[in-house]
Amino acid sequence: MKLRIGKIPYANLFPIFYVLERECDCSFYEFVEGVPSVLNKMLRDGEIDVSPSSSIEYLKNPSLYQIIEGHSISSRGPIGSIFLFSKKNIHGLNNSIVHVSSQSETSVALLDIILKKFYGIQCKMQVSRNPENSDAETFLLIGDDALKYSSQFTVHGSRLIYDLGEIWYEKTGLPFVFALWIARIDISDKQELLNKFIKDLNTAKEIALKKLVEIAQHSPMKEFMSEKEIISYWNKIDYELTPEHKRGLDLFNRYLNLTVA
Repeated sequence: MKLRIGKIPYANLFPIFYVLERECDCSFYEFVEGVPSVLNKMLRDGEIDVSPSSSIEYLKNPSLYQIIEGHSISSRGPIGSIFLFSKKNIHGLNNSIVHVSSQSETSVALLDIILKKFYGIQCKMQVSRNPENSDAETFLLIGDDALKYSSQFTVHGSRLIYDLGEIWYEKTGLPFVFALWIARIDISDKQELLNKFIKDLNTAKEIALKKLVEIAQHSPMKEFMSEKEIISYWNKIDYELTPEHKRGLDLFNRYLNLTVA
C-alpha cells in the first residue's frame, strides 16, 4: 500500500519536490503528476490521497479534506507567475473578453474578484488554450507559462502586465493563498503513511528554503531564466500557512461567495 501524492510540475513547487524525492524515503509514496485542475479532480474523486491543491478546491469541498498545517503556496505582494496581460489599461477592460487558462480555477476566480470588487469591472472569462499565441487582447497566464511569457516581455512590450498577487495584497493587506496541501479525510487506513509524509514534507520545506541557490542549478526553468531570476522568483513565494494566511483565505472565500451570488 502506497500513499498517492499529487505532484504539480510547476516551478513554484520544484524546490519542495526536489528535496522531498532526494532527501526522504519515498518508497511508500506514488507521485502522480498533473496540472492543478486535473489533480483537484483526482483528489476529489479519490484517485489520489494528498496533493498541493488549488485553494478554491478546499473552499468548495471542506468536508472532504484536511489541511496539512504549515504549508501553502502564497504571496505577500507579487507572486511572479500569475499575470494578466492586456493591451488595455485594467480600468478600461469593462465588457471585455478575458482569455483564461483551464489549469487553475483559483487564479480565474481571483481575477474575477479583482475586476468586480476592486475595480467595478465586468468581463467575460473565456477558457482558451495558449492565448499568448493568439491575437487575444487580454489574457491570464499562470505558472510556468506565465514565467516563460514574462521572461520574454521585451518581445511583448505592447501589453501591460498585472500581477494578481500584488493587486490582492495592495487592496487587502493580507497574503493570498493560491494553493494548500490537503489530504482526503477518508484515508484512515493510510494514516501512518500520511503522518510520515507530513514529517517528510516539513523536512523538505525546511531544507529547500535553505538551499535555493543549490536547487536552482537543477531547475528546468534554466532554459529561459537565469539562476538569479529563478531564486528571485522563489523568494517571492510564501510557503507558510499562518493565522494571517488563513484570514486571507477566509476573505477570498467571502469575496468568492459574494461574486458567485
